[in-house]
Amino acid sequence: MAELIVEQEELNPERINTDVLYQQDKAQVDIQISTAKQYPRNITRSIQNMIAIVTLDQRTAESCTYAVPRGGKVITGPSVHLAKIIAQNWKNLRIENRVIEVGPRQLTSQGICWDLENNIAIKTEVKRSIMTRSGRMNDDLITVTGNAANSIALRNAVFSVIPRGVVDKVYNEALKMITGDLSDETKLIKRRKQVVDALKDSYEVTEAEILQSVGKSSIDHLTADNIAVLIGFGTSIKNGDASVETIFRGQQTQTVEEKKEEVKAAKDKLKNSASKNSNEDPSKKNATETNPEEQTVKNSDIDYYAQIENCKDLEELIALSKNLPQDDHNLLIAFDDKKKSFNSTLFTKEELK
Repeated sequence: MAELIVEQEELNPERINTDVLYQQDKAQVDIQISTAKQYPRNITRSIQNMIAIVTLDQRTAESCTYAVPRGGKVITGPSVHLAKIIAQNWKNLRIENRVIEVGPRQLTSQGICWDLENNIAIKTEVKRSIMTRSGRMNDDLITVTGNAANSIALRNAVFSVIPRGVVDKVYNEALKMITGDLSDETKLIKRRKQVVDALKDSYEVTEAEILQSVGKSSIDHLTADNIAVLIGFGTSIKNGDASVETIFRGQQTQTVEEKKEEVKAAKDKLKNSASKNSNEDPSKKNATETNPEEQTVKNSDIDYYAQIENCKDLEELIALSKNLPQDDHNLLIAFDDKKKSFNSTLFTKEELK
């Protein structure tokens, strides 16, 4: 008796796993949406719960604000921690954050906030540099940078979905808790001393650097608003929004384009100076040529930028790389950009040595 042979379709494990994961995720989302529709949020109660938590104690309130210097001004606002508190009590939200790309020079984090009850979802992305003056960060620092970028991306997504009026109401209550009762001079003096001492101990900064960050010449001139800003500085450093050097020591990161503009201005200044000196008598001209200050400018990285731009082929650029300062991050970026123009890959660290 002949055996009946039935051909079976070859199973693809990868396709099965993908289909199973999709169905599981879809079922989970459907349940969340169904639950959100069945138990809609009570806005009044949600706001009351948010305020109760942010004003629970001084430390919690302080974590709800951040402050960073931008373009000579101080930008303040609600922090990552406040975004999480609001999301937890607004309810019926689905929030996610993750690093979606780690490139050679920067990483990209993504934050998602989905209001299941109102069916609105917003996705935000944040990019952070993973370069230092000595080169690319190690894996541990990249992980830390990625976590900080994740938090910021999540904050931006949450605050894009939840109404601004709700955020402002809760945030203002946190600010009142931060400064505390400053109704008389004695309480104000005590509070500002606490804040200044905490910054000095935590971040090893001087009193002069702290005062300079808010534009004050004396600790006696610090107001309640200044105290709130200083507390926000501390939160920003903890969250990775800014560094101690950026806030208290004024070390702003200069972009390549800004550096090129600075180079162009300096070169124009030297040309004008040379033209002026050509019309003077030889003795003055010789004195100008040996001027130490001008010689310093000529020997600075300004010449390197010009030399990079003037390279006509890849071989000439490679020869120039041996003379470039390896601790100047902006120069290395300009170098890589020029190399890309020759349709080549980026130099490795070994090639630049």
